[in-house]
Amino acid sequence: MNRILLAAAFLLPALAFADADPRFAKLRDEAEPLGGLGTFLEKYIGACEGAFVDAQCKSNAEAFRKKYQGKRLYMIVTEDDASMLSPGPYSPGTGEYTINITPFFPGGSSALTHGAPKKTDANGNPILPYLAVTGDMPEGWNLQMFTRMFSMRAVRAQVVFTPQGVWSLPKKGSGKIHGVTARIEAILLTEGRSGQPMGLWLNGKDAKKR
Repeated sequence: MNRILLAAAFLLPALAFADADPRFAKLRDEAEPLGGLGTFLEKYIGACEGAFVDAQCKSNAEAFRKKYQGKRLYMIVTEDDASMLSPGPYSPGTGEYTINITPFFPGGSSALTHGAPKKTDANGNPILPYLAVTGDMPEGWNLQMFTRMFSMRAVRAQVVFTPQGVWSLPKKGSGKIHGVTARIEAILLTEGRSGQPMGLWLNGKDAKKR
């Protein structure tokens, strides 16, 4: 019931929204939809270590990377998978909120990141600076209702990006962790059920502040 109420509160002010912000829609429509992020990362990185690896593994990975060189891609991160989103500061005076995005999108045993991480934290997780977007709280809302959106996994992310290469960092204990560095061009955050826009990060900036 709470989740339905949350969706309804974001839906009512936005029934007129038939599509995303036109700036995001343009990038999305020019991009190639990505099927599964995990499969893409596995093929792009190329897991070419071990005794039973196919002899063509490295050449296949190189060919796959070449195929997507400079190509713009689009993916949806559903509410249950959007663990990279968290509530940021909220201003009661203006009603403006901030959503923090850790630009680390996991898929399988690796991840897609905005830029390449340089180090890991004490738990062995790559460290990346937040991307932040802002929005205005719907009428009648408060901080508790806003933060509940994240604890209940009610926010979805749509991402447009261009892959740029492979990064690696020492793995805690032994070995290495790998990922794909990308130029993330846009991230649209919406309430998952209604599609109500909650924030847009566009070409390196919070679109609301542009």
